[in-house]
Amino acid sequence: MKLDDLRKKIDEIDARIVELIAERQNISKEIGKGKNKTSRLIEDRERELRVLKHVRSLARDSKISPSDIEGIYRQIIDASKKVQGVAVAFQGEPGAYTEEAALRFFGSSTRGVPYDTLDEIFEAVERGDVPFALVPVENSLEGSITRAYDLLLDSPLMVCGETELRITHCLIAMEGAGLDTIKFVYSHPQALGQSRNFLKQLNAEIVPASDTAGSVKMIKEEKRLDYAAVASARAAEIYSMKILAKEIEDNPHNFTRFFILSKEDSPPTGNDKTSIVFSLKHKAGALYDCLGEFAKRSINLTKLESRPTRHQPWEYNFYMDISGHREEKSVTEALEALEEHSVFVKILGSYPKSK
Repeated sequence: MKLDDLRKKIDEIDARIVELIAERQNISKEIGKGKNKTSRLIEDRERELRVLKHVRSLARDSKISPSDIEGIYRQIIDASKKVQGVAVAFQGEPGAYTEEAALRFFGSSTRGVPYDTLDEIFEAVERGDVPFALVPVENSLEGSITRAYDLLLDSPLMVCGETELRITHCLIAMEGAGLDTIKFVYSHPQALGQSRNFLKQLNAEIVPASDTAGSVKMIKEEKRLDYAAVASARAAEIYSMKILAKEIEDNPHNFTRFFILSKEDSPPTGNDKTSIVFSLKHKAGALYDCLGEFAKRSINLTKLESRPTRHQPWEYNFYMDISGHREEKSVTEALEALEEHSVFVKILGSYPKSK
């Protein structure tokens, strides 16, 4: 067969492949609609692993490279997740770090729904206005976001996923502004605190605000050359603002952990965490007895933190993360034993560990 004929055959095969991928994408869109209605995560690692295992097997049967086929299918799976899309509630204005974390977790087709406060986010998901919310719960430098944990205690919502985001702060201002023109710097208190050393050099007044991206939006509206904000590079892009300085945070090891919330948690994947809150009985060794139930079953504790109960002075709830899913036998047994040693136990959710 002539070279041109062979190339024509390849072109025909490519056309069929693209047509099949388009058909696969259309089915993925329908799956995404179903996941939105049932508040199921777009990210389904167990399903992805089954698909990859299946195509590797097909590749071996066809005597082609399983690793090459897996690489191709990882791209196809990523594209499928993007078209599925999902509505996700977040706190702040477009360009907030939380919205960025949502886009990375759910995919670029995610429709972020902004709310002013964490309370409003919880209420929106509880009402069914949106299927998911993404809320910050912990920063590697500043510690836990206490309001988020307080709301989790009272809410029927469950943790169905987690993700982490490297926080990189920029100093952002109007076009025409410079470091020498800045007299006021606005941002969320945590962002200001994390950029303290850089901001000291500006000799500017530091003004706390409710939101990083919201501060950029405000400066855009005010058109003040003596105003600047600490926010993400993405916020500068969204509002067409100028970045005066990048990576101004004091510590490069600045990560924020986020919980994904919905009305149900996630099924087991084999690489999960479970988050719990419990309160102790007033007796000697109570915490030792509780933790011992996990130690004797070789269950790893990845977080343990106390918070005031808000009911009685000097009484505390304990928030704990453990390795494993609540449906696993050893975890189920440990949680049942924990209830015997505690005043109350609430499972906040089981979910896949962050990548």
